[in-house]
Amino acid sequence: MNIHEQEHILTKEDICSFLKNNGIRHDDKVTVHASLRAVGPIEGGADGLIDAMCAYLNQGLLIIPTHTWDEVVRATPYYDVKTSVPCIGTLAKVAAFRKDGVRSLHPTHSVTVFGQGAEEFVRGEELCASPAPANSCLSRLYEEHGKVLLIGVGHERNTYLHAVDERLGIPDRLNPDPFVITIRDYDGNLLQSPPFRTHYCAMSDRCVSEYYPNYKEAFEYTGAVKYGRLGDALVYVCDARSMTDTVRELWKRTDHDLCIRKETIPESYYKDINA
Repeated sequence: MNIHEQEHILTKEDICSFLKNNGIRHDDKVTVHASLRAVGPIEGGADGLIDAMCAYLNQGLLIIPTHTWDEVVRATPYYDVKTSVPCIGTLAKVAAFRKDGVRSLHPTHSVTVFGQGAEEFVRGEELCASPAPANSCLSRLYEEHGKVLLIGVGHERNTYLHAVDERLGIPDRLNPDPFVITIRDYDGNLLQSPPFRTHYCAMSDRCVSEYYPNYKEAFEYTGAVKYGRLGDALVYVCDARSMTDTVRELWKRTDHDLCIRKETIPESYYKDINA
Protein backbone atom coordinates (compact mmCIF):
# COMPACT_ATOMS: atom_id res chain seq x y z
CA MET A 1 0.00 0.00 0.00
CA ASN A 2 1.52 3.37 -0.96
CA ILE A 3 0.96 6.62 0.88
CA HIS A 4 -1.99 7.56 -1.33
CA GLU A 5 -3.78 4.32 -0.55
CA GLN A 6 -3.39 4.43 3.23
CA GLU A 7 -6.63 4.27 5.14
CA HIS A 8 -7.63 7.53 6.79
CA ILE A 9 -7.60 7.43 10.58
CA LEU A 10 -10.45 9.39 12.13
CA THR A 11 -9.12 12.16 14.36
CA LYS A 12 -10.58 14.24 17.17
CA GLU A 13 -10.93 17.11 14.71
CA ASP A 14 -12.87 14.88 12.30
CA ILE A 15 -15.27 13.82 15.03
CA CYS A 16 -15.84 17.37 16.28
CA SER A 17 -16.42 18.59 12.72
CA PHE A 18 -18.96 15.81 12.20
CA LEU A 19 -20.89 16.82 15.31
CA LYS A 20 -20.89 20.51 14.35
CA ASN A 21 -21.87 19.85 10.74
CA ASN A 22 -24.77 17.65 11.82
CA GLY A 23 -26.41 20.15 14.11
CA ILE A 24 -25.15 18.91 17.47
CA ARG A 25 -24.70 21.77 19.95
CA HIS A 26 -22.04 21.94 22.66
CA ASP A 27 -24.79 21.80 25.33
CA ASP A 28 -26.76 18.89 23.86
CA LYS A 29 -27.44 15.63 25.65
CA VAL A 30 -26.42 12.94 23.16
CA THR A 31 -26.84 9.18 23.33
CA VAL A 32 -24.55 7.10 21.11
CA HIS A 33 -24.90 3.57 19.76
CA ALA A 34 -21.98 2.67 17.50
CA SER A 35 -20.38 -0.09 15.49
CA LEU A 36 -16.71 0.84 15.66
CA ARG A 37 -15.96 -1.67 12.93
CA ALA A 38 -18.32 0.20 10.62
CA VAL A 39 -16.59 3.51 11.32
CA GLY A 40 -13.10 2.27 10.52
CA PRO A 41 -9.83 3.29 12.25
CA ILE A 42 -10.19 5.91 14.99
CA GLU A 43 -7.26 7.65 16.62
CA GLY A 44 -7.29 6.25 20.15
CA GLY A 45 -9.99 3.69 19.34
CA ALA A 46 -13.14 3.70 21.48
CA ASP A 47 -11.45 5.92 24.06
CA GLY A 48 -10.53 8.37 21.33
CA LEU A 49 -14.14 8.58 20.16
CA ILE A 50 -15.36 9.18 23.72
CA ASP A 51 -12.65 11.78 24.39
CA ALA A 52 -13.49 13.71 21.23
CA MET A 53 -17.21 13.70 21.88
CA CYS A 54 -16.71 14.77 25.49
CA ALA A 55 -14.49 17.63 24.36
CA TYR A 56 -17.14 18.83 21.91
CA LEU A 57 -20.04 18.40 24.36
CA ASN A 58 -18.27 20.57 26.90
CA GLN A 59 -21.53 22.08 28.14
CA GLY A 60 -23.68 18.99 27.61
CA LEU A 61 -23.68 15.28 28.33
CA LEU A 62 -22.46 12.23 26.44
CA ILE A 63 -24.63 9.22 27.28
CA ILE A 64 -23.41 5.77 26.27
CA PRO A 65 -25.67 2.75 26.89
CA THR A 66 -23.88 0.04 28.89
CA HIS A 67 -26.70 -2.49 28.97
CA THR A 68 -26.60 -5.83 30.77
CA TRP A 69 -30.01 -7.24 29.83
CA ASP A 70 -28.46 -10.42 28.42
CA GLU A 71 -26.95 -11.43 31.78
CA VAL A 72 -29.20 -9.80 34.37
CA VAL A 73 -32.17 -12.10 33.95
CA ARG A 74 -34.62 -14.02 36.12
CA ALA A 75 -32.14 -16.88 36.62
CA THR A 76 -29.27 -14.51 37.56
CA PRO A 77 -30.90 -11.34 38.94
CA TYR A 78 -27.75 -9.45 39.95
CA TYR A 79 -26.10 -6.25 38.71
CA ASP A 80 -22.84 -4.79 39.98
CA VAL A 81 -22.25 -1.26 38.71
CA LYS A 82 -18.46 -1.70 39.00
CA THR A 83 -18.04 -5.13 37.41
CA SER A 84 -21.07 -6.14 35.30
CA VAL A 85 -19.90 -6.26 31.67
CA PRO A 86 -22.12 -4.71 28.99
CA CYS A 87 -23.56 -7.03 26.37
CA ILE A 88 -23.77 -4.56 23.47
CA GLY A 89 -20.32 -3.99 21.99
CA THR A 90 -16.88 -2.48 22.36
CA LEU A 91 -17.89 1.14 22.92
CA ALA A 92 -20.15 0.13 25.81
CA LYS A 93 -17.50 -2.10 27.37
CA VAL A 94 -14.96 0.71 27.30
CA ALA A 95 -17.35 3.40 28.53
CA ALA A 96 -18.67 1.34 31.43
CA PHE A 97 -15.34 1.28 33.27
CA ARG A 98 -13.84 4.68 32.52
CA LYS A 99 -13.05 6.71 35.62
CA ASP A 100 -14.39 9.96 34.14
CA GLY A 101 -17.87 8.59 33.53
CA VAL A 102 -20.74 7.86 35.90
CA ARG A 103 -22.51 4.57 35.28
CA SER A 104 -26.12 4.38 36.34
CA LEU A 105 -27.59 1.77 38.69
CA HIS A 106 -30.25 0.64 36.25
CA PRO A 107 -29.86 -3.16 36.44
CA THR A 108 -30.55 -4.05 32.79
CA HIS A 109 -30.30 -0.80 30.80
CA SER A 110 -27.57 1.20 32.51
CA VAL A 111 -25.89 4.12 30.81
CA THR A 112 -22.53 5.74 31.46
CA VAL A 113 -22.71 9.52 31.38
CA PHE A 114 -19.85 11.94 30.80
CA GLY A 115 -19.94 15.64 31.55
CA GLN A 116 -20.87 18.15 34.22
CA GLY A 117 -24.04 17.05 35.98
CA ALA A 118 -23.59 13.36 35.13
CA GLU A 119 -24.17 12.20 38.71
CA GLU A 120 -27.43 14.11 38.93
CA PHE A 121 -28.56 12.81 35.56
CA VAL A 122 -28.24 9.13 36.57
CA ARG A 123 -29.65 9.56 40.09
CA GLY A 124 -32.53 7.22 40.92
CA GLU A 125 -31.98 4.66 38.15
CA GLU A 126 -32.00 1.86 40.74
CA LEU A 127 -35.72 2.60 41.22
CA CYS A 128 -36.59 1.70 37.62
CA ALA A 129 -39.10 -1.13 37.39
CA SER A 130 -38.73 -1.62 33.62
CA PRO A 131 -36.12 -0.97 30.91
CA ALA A 132 -37.02 2.65 30.10
CA PRO A 133 -39.76 4.10 32.31
CA ALA A 134 -40.64 7.76 32.71
CA ASN A 135 -37.88 9.70 34.47
CA SER A 136 -35.22 7.17 33.46
CA CYS A 137 -32.12 8.49 31.70
CA LEU A 138 -33.33 7.30 28.31
CA SER A 139 -36.88 8.59 28.70
CA ARG A 140 -35.72 12.04 29.85
CA LEU A 141 -34.10 12.63 26.48
CA TYR A 142 -37.61 13.73 25.45
CA GLU A 143 -37.82 16.52 28.04
CA GLU A 144 -34.17 17.44 27.48
CA HIS A 145 -34.57 17.69 23.68
CA GLY A 146 -31.78 15.12 23.43
CA LYS A 147 -30.23 13.55 20.36
CA VAL A 148 -29.52 9.93 19.48
CA LEU A 149 -26.63 9.04 17.17
CA LEU A 150 -26.78 5.62 15.53
CA ILE A 151 -23.28 5.23 14.11
CA GLY A 152 -23.06 2.34 11.68
CA VAL A 153 -26.24 0.75 13.08
CA GLY A 154 -29.95 1.20 12.42
CA HIS A 155 -33.12 1.61 14.43
CA GLU A 156 -32.92 -2.01 15.58
CA ARG A 157 -30.28 -0.66 17.99
CA ASN A 158 -32.20 2.51 18.85
CA THR A 159 -32.86 1.77 22.52
CA TYR A 160 -34.56 5.14 22.95
CA LEU A 161 -37.55 3.73 21.08
CA HIS A 162 -38.20 1.40 24.01
CA ALA A 163 -38.60 4.56 26.10
CA VAL A 164 -41.11 5.79 23.52
CA ASP A 165 -43.10 2.55 23.85
CA GLU A 166 -43.21 2.97 27.62
CA ARG A 167 -44.02 6.69 27.49
CA LEU A 168 -46.93 6.09 25.14
CA GLY A 169 -48.14 2.98 26.95
CA ILE A 170 -47.93 0.78 23.86
CA PRO A 171 -49.56 -2.52 24.86
CA ASP A 172 -47.78 -5.89 24.98
CA ARG A 173 -44.31 -4.49 25.62
CA LEU A 174 -43.47 -5.57 29.21
CA ASN A 175 -43.41 -9.00 30.81
CA PRO A 176 -46.45 -9.42 33.08
CA ASP A 177 -44.41 -11.59 35.47
CA PRO A 178 -41.87 -9.38 37.33
CA PHE A 179 -38.89 -10.37 39.46
CA VAL A 180 -36.60 -8.53 41.88
CA ILE A 181 -32.97 -7.72 40.99
CA THR A 182 -30.14 -7.22 43.47
CA ILE A 183 -28.03 -4.15 42.65
CA ARG A 184 -24.55 -3.56 44.06
CA ASP A 185 -23.75 0.15 44.08
CA TYR A 186 -20.43 2.02 43.97
CA ASP A 187 -20.00 1.72 47.76
CA GLY A 188 -20.70 -2.01 47.82
CA ASN A 189 -24.20 -1.63 49.23
CA LEU A 190 -26.75 -4.21 48.08
CA LEU A 191 -30.03 -2.72 46.94
CA GLN A 192 -33.24 -4.36 45.80
CA SER A 193 -35.00 -3.19 42.66
CA PRO A 194 -38.76 -2.82 42.56
CA PRO A 195 -40.53 -5.81 40.96
CA PHE A 196 -38.92 -5.55 37.52
CA ARG A 197 -40.66 -6.20 34.19
CA THR A 198 -38.37 -6.99 31.26
CA HIS A 199 -39.05 -6.42 27.57
CA TYR A 200 -41.61 -8.85 26.25
CA CYS A 201 -44.06 -9.13 23.38
CA ALA A 202 -46.42 -12.07 23.13
CA MET A 203 -47.41 -11.23 19.56
CA SER A 204 -43.90 -11.04 18.06
CA ASP A 205 -41.43 -13.79 17.21
CA ARG A 206 -38.53 -11.63 18.49
CA CYS A 207 -37.85 -8.43 20.40
CA VAL A 208 -39.88 -5.62 18.89
CA SER A 209 -36.68 -3.59 18.45
CA GLU A 210 -35.89 -5.78 15.44
CA TYR A 211 -38.94 -4.18 13.80
CA TYR A 212 -38.25 -0.56 14.79
CA PRO A 213 -36.81 -0.05 11.26
CA ASN A 214 -40.46 -0.04 10.19
CA TYR A 215 -40.49 3.58 11.38
CA LYS A 216 -37.59 4.62 9.13
CA GLU A 217 -39.52 6.25 6.28
CA ALA A 218 -41.87 8.05 8.66
CA PHE A 219 -38.93 9.47 10.63
CA GLU A 220 -37.33 10.66 7.41
CA TYR A 221 -40.55 12.30 6.23
CA THR A 222 -41.12 14.22 9.47
CA GLY A 223 -37.46 15.20 9.77
CA ALA A 224 -37.03 13.32 13.05
CA VAL A 225 -33.98 11.59 11.55
CA LYS A 226 -31.36 12.99 9.23
CA TYR A 227 -28.16 11.36 7.98
CA GLY A 228 -24.45 12.01 8.01
CA ARG A 229 -21.22 10.07 7.72
CA LEU A 230 -18.48 9.45 10.26
CA GLY A 231 -15.50 7.66 8.79
CA ASP A 232 -16.94 4.81 6.74
CA ALA A 233 -20.20 4.67 8.71
CA LEU A 234 -23.63 6.00 7.87
CA VAL A 235 -24.96 7.86 10.91
CA TYR A 236 -28.60 8.34 11.82
CA VAL A 237 -28.85 11.73 13.56
CA CYS A 238 -32.06 11.39 15.56
CA ASP A 239 -34.06 13.96 17.47
CA ALA A 240 -35.59 12.23 20.51
CA ARG A 241 -38.59 14.52 20.83
CA SER A 242 -39.45 14.40 17.13
CA MET A 243 -39.17 10.61 17.01
CA THR A 244 -41.53 10.36 19.98
CA ASP A 245 -44.06 12.74 18.48
CA THR A 246 -43.94 10.89 15.15
CA VAL A 247 -44.54 7.50 16.78
CA ARG A 248 -47.38 8.95 18.85
CA GLU A 249 -49.14 10.12 15.71
CA LEU A 250 -48.55 6.84 13.86
CA TRP A 251 -50.19 4.90 16.67
CA LYS A 252 -53.22 7.19 16.56
CA ARG A 253 -53.73 6.13 12.94
CA THR A 254 -53.18 2.37 13.14
CA ASP A 255 -55.52 -0.47 14.02
CA HIS A 256 -52.70 -2.97 14.74
CA ASP A 257 -49.24 -3.24 16.32
CA LEU A 258 -46.71 -1.58 14.00
CA CYS A 259 -43.65 -3.45 15.29
CA ILE A 260 -44.40 -7.15 15.54
CA ARG A 261 -43.40 -8.03 11.99
CA LYS A 262 -41.59 -6.39 9.10
CA GLU A 263 -44.04 -4.09 7.32
CA THR A 264 -44.23 -0.86 5.37
CA ILE A 265 -46.14 1.81 7.23
CA PRO A 266 -48.48 3.58 4.78
CA GLU A 267 -47.46 7.11 3.87
CA SER A 268 -51.00 8.22 4.69
CA TYR A 269 -50.16 7.59 8.36
CA TYR A 270 -47.48 10.29 8.45
CA LYS A 271 -47.75 12.65 5.48
CA ASP A 272 -49.57 15.29 7.58
CA ILE A 273 -47.47 14.92 10.74
CA ASN A 274 -45.53 17.98 11.82
CA ALA A 275 -43.03 16.55 14.31
